[in-house]
Amino acid sequence: MVNFIDHVKLFVRSGKGGAGSSHFHRDRTTAKGGPDGGDGGRGGHIILRGNPQLWTLLHLKYRKHIHAENGQNGSGAMKTGTSGKDSILEVPLGTIAKNAQTGEQEFEITKEGQEVILLKGGKGGLGNTHFKNSVRQAPEYAQPGEPAIEAWKILELKVLADVGLVGFPNAGKSTLLSVLSAAKPKIADYPFTTLVPQLGVVSHNDGFRSFVMADIPGIIEDAHKGKGLGHRFLRHIERNSALLFVISCEAKSIKDEYHVLLNELKKYNPELLDKTRLLAISKADQLDEELKNEMIKEVPKNIPFCFISSFSKEGIPELKSKIFNALDA
Repeated sequence: MVNFIDHVKLFVRSGKGGAGSSHFHRDRTTAKGGPDGGDGGRGGHIILRGNPQLWTLLHLKYRKHIHAENGQNGSGAMKTGTSGKDSILEVPLGTIAKNAQTGEQEFEITKEGQEVILLKGGKGGLGNTHFKNSVRQAPEYAQPGEPAIEAWKILELKVLADVGLVGFPNAGKSTLLSVLSAAKPKIADYPFTTLVPQLGVVSHNDGFRSFVMADIPGIIEDAHKGKGLGHRFLRHIERNSALLFVISCEAKSIKDEYHVLLNELKKYNPELLDKTRLLAISKADQLDEELKNEMIKEVPKNIPFCFISSFSKEGIPELKSKIFNALDA
C-alpha cells in the first residue's frame, strides 16, 4: 500500500481553437468567387472519467503537465478544421477536483464512466463565409480560435466505503479489519502502523450481503489542525455511511476517549456527527465479567456497542449484525 496516492497537483492546459479560414472560392471557371472559408476546429478538453478499477491517484503523480491537442484551422471549400483530441484522465471513484489557488471544490467523480470536463477547449473561429451580407459581399475577416485555458488543479481522493473505522493509533482497527474481511493490512504493536487507507469487504452470515469497511490512519488529538496524519485521514471518513469507533479496553476512560475522537470529527466537519455511530471496545479477551460490567457504566449513552476480541473472535458475530442493522436503518 506504499503506492497509495490520494492527492496530486496538476498543471493542465486545454487545446486552443483553430482559426477560421478567410478563403474565396476559386476554380478554372471562377476567378473571383465568394467567401468559402471553413470554421476552425474546437480545442481538446481536459476530462476526468470515473474508473472503479482504480483505487489510487498514483498514475497521475508523475504527470505534472497535461495538455490537450489544439484544434486545426479551417480551410477553403467550407472545410471545418479537425477538433483537437481530448485528454481523458481516468480517476478512482471518490475523486474531487479543486481549484489550486482558491481551494474551492469544483466537482466530484462518484460513478463508473462519469465524465466531467475539467478544462474546456477553446472554440474554433468562424470562417469568413459567416460574415457575408448584402453590404459586404467579400469579407476578408475570419475569427481566430479561442485561446487555450491553463490552470493548476488539485485532485483529492476520498475513499468510498460503507463503514469507516475511527480510533486512536494502536486501538486494534487493522487487526479487526483483517478478522472481518480478507484484507491484509500491516499490523504491529506501535502507533501509526496504518499510513494509508485499507479496504476490506465484509460478508454477512448468509453470504449474499456484504459491506465495505475502511481502516484509515488513526486520529490523534488536534488532528483537525493537521497534526499527525490530520486532514489526510479525516477527509476519507466524509464518504462513509457509518462510523465504527474502536476503543481499546486499555484506555483510561472509554467515555473520555470517545468524546476526544468525536470532538476531532466535529471540529473538522460538524456534518460528520450526523452519521450513524457504533462503538466496539477492543481487546476484550483481557477482561472478565466484573471488569466489563464496570466499563459498561461509562459507555456513552445512545450508541450501540459491544465488546470484541480480534484474537479470540469474541463479539465479532454480534458486531457484524449491529453494523448490518445500522446500514439497513
